[in-house]
Parts: sequence; structure tokens; C-alpha cells
Amino acid sequence: MRRDEEFSEFFTSRFDWARRTAYALCGDWSEAEELAQNAFVKAYAKWPSIRRETAEGYVRTIVTRLFLDSRRRGRERERPVADLPERGVGGGFSDPDAKLTAALQQVGPKQRAALVLRFVHDLSIEQTAAELGCSVGNVKSQTARGLATLREAYGEPVNSECGR
Repeated sequence: MRRDEEFSEFFTSRFDWARRTAYALCGDWSEAEELAQNAFVKAYAKWPSIRRETAEGYVRTIVTRLFLDSRRRGRERERPVADLPERGVGGGFSDPDAKLTAALQQVGPKQRAALVLRFVHDLSIEQTAAELGCSVGNVKSQTARGLATLREAYGEPVNSECGR
């Protein structure tokens, strides 16, 4: 029973964080919730072998890879057409961030993942490469291209300090 109690505590304290991370990646609250839930299901299955001090990183990696996998396969999410979609309650991005969030959705999935991991989660290039399963050079190029696309989509000068 201790396993369930530990995981329940971890889930309760980190689910909203995982959902916000997923939203930064996909830009849709419903999909973000689904990505976060699936990540926690996968984490629960491996919970006995996950070190508690790295559990957050483990879930973040799962969320990122689930997002990239859904985009890589070109799968579109099923969307009901008979009913209007419900609007989710905001979970981390306020109105001032709406323009930035919309611009971020113009960035390709792999570049977006690199930007979210580097600048939202403040991971190093090496940590980002490990989470994405690619080379350091790939992270650098994805980040540079992603920032260029983000700046263009945003339409206003973005602080050049954030790219360093």
C-alpha cells in the first residue's frame, strides 16, 4: 500500500505542473490533460523502479515523448463535431501569455519541445538532448530555428537574452 500512497502524493503535487508542460507543447487543454494522464499512467507502471529524486524529470520526459510521438505519426486527435468543444480552465498561462502561446504553436513540434525544455524548464542543452534522445548539436540547431520561428510568429522583438 505504501507504493500507492507515495504515487498518489506525487501525482497530486505534480499533475497540474505536467498538464501545464503538455499545454506549452500542444496548445490545447484537453490534449494536455490527456498527455499528462498518460504520462502518469506510464510512471505508475514503473513507480517501483523510479528514483524519487528524478521522478519529475521522468514524467517530463514521458510527456515530451508522448507529444512528439503523436506529431511524428501525423495522428490528428479525434474531435467531436456534434457538440461545441468545452473550454478548459486556465492552468498556468494568463492572458498576457496568450500571444506567446499562440506564437509557440507556430513552431514545429521538435523545435517547440526543445524550446519548452530549455526555456520553460530551464534545462541545459545536455539535459534537453538526453530527454529528447538526440545530440547536443541537434538541440542547438532545433533551439536556434525554433527561436527564429517564434520571433517571426510573435511579430514583435523578443528579448535576445533568452536565446543565450
